[in-house]
Amino acid sequence: MRRSIVVLAILILGSGCQRLLIRTQNRVAFDGPVETRVTADIPPVSPTAGRVKPVIVQSGTPGNGRVTIVDVDGLILNTPFVGPLSVGENPVALFREKLDAIECDGCTKAVVLRINSPGGGVAACSAMRRDLERFKERTKLPVVACLMDTAAGGAYYVASVADVVVASSTTITGGLGVILNLFNLKDLMAQFNVIPQSIKAGELVDIGSSARPLKPAEQELLQAMADELHKQIWAELMRSRPKLDSLKAFDGRIFTGKQAVERGLVDRLGDLDDAIQTAGQLGFPGATCVRPEVVLYRRTNDPATTIYAITANIPLQGSGILPSLPGLDRSKLPTFLSIWQPELTMEKLGGK
Repeated sequence: MRRSIVVLAILILGSGCQRLLIRTQNRVAFDGPVETRVTADIPPVSPTAGRVKPVIVQSGTPGNGRVTIVDVDGLILNTPFVGPLSVGENPVALFREKLDAIECDGCTKAVVLRINSPGGGVAACSAMRRDLERFKERTKLPVVACLMDTAAGGAYYVASVADVVVASSTTITGGLGVILNLFNLKDLMAQFNVIPQSIKAGELVDIGSSARPLKPAEQELLQAMADELHKQIWAELMRSRPKLDSLKAFDGRIFTGKQAVERGLVDRLGDLDDAIQTAGQLGFPGATCVRPEVVLYRRTNDPATTIYAITANIPLQGSGILPSLPGLDRSKLPTFLSIWQPELTMEKLGGK
């Protein structure tokens, strides 16, 4: 039986970078079943889209200046999240670019640091923390950190530089430890007939290799490095947050927003609107009935329409040839992490 249908499909993919339009002929006639296939090539958000520019996400009274939201979302690593099965750009470089743009913008009166991240590499988070400290010294602008769903490990390490830290009662924060995720994949590799044949000069040059278990001396060496990085984070956080309950905050445990307030990690409970209001009060001292304009910095192919807009940032994952197991997806990330993430294979979901 001959049938006719009208087909017009417009598919908009929230990749943070573009709108994808798919068209067919507006009338299709066929007999029997029809098999179709659609493929799409979606480029990531990229610096080639131009410099970041302010995008108004909440209108305000003209001439009152603006509050700028600097968003930090997803895994924090000093690496570009581009290529097959990944979307986004280097979060450390993008953070610095936004701070530089704000510094050149004479309209910004206060900054809201919006954090929704489990943390990331110790070195990457430390670089972002230093950038934020120097930004505050140069600009004298007040900074309010707003902890969203998750702000743990190195993400809280960055947020602690803020003048005021706000979190909701449902926020998960803390996780102030250091971990080096190593896996012994010797038996798994053998199942795929992958046999390492390393030639090395230097007894410890392959320390942490997934091809064999750690030796006791190697474990002791790596443990000393993790302890040193942990002490560094501890010392700098106590400098930023002197009222922090250090006895219960640095063993890696996580807290709800309410527990974080009780332990000195967070100053007050509130949501993103409360954080913007607090920033406005700090940026316009003594003023009454001030409703500042709120902006996010975005590239031209990365739209933002509300204060919750997120830039997709999903790291490179495995090729799909091997099973999705801890240690395989992370095999290219041999770095010390300050992060809360019980299930490592979940890191690619939702840009987190």
